[in-house]
Amino acid sequence: MCGAQAGGPDPSTAKFGETTIQGNVTKDGEPVTGYVRLLDATGEFTAEVPTSATGQFRFYAAEGTWTVRALVPGGTAERKVVAEQGGLADVAIAV
Repeated sequence: MCGAQAGGPDPSTAKFGETTIQGNVTKDGEPVTGYVRLLDATGEFTAEVPTSATGQFRFYAAEGTWTVRALVPGGTAERKVVAEQGGLADVAIAV
């Protein structure tokens, strides 16, 4: 069992200037549990977190272009995200 916190890191652990990339994953309009991966601009794996019971996830990252990929039972989907320093990127992923 991994030590990852469902939904992603605790907001109180964010460092000054980091971007928050967060959102939720749904399938057929309902929240779904699974995993969400964060890939850098070249497609390289950077991080992975399990979703919460309500399909929520959160990452802290540097500014730049990222891909957020949801991996849930029965499907995958991804979204491109452009993160600005110190900003918040809210991402909805429907599988």
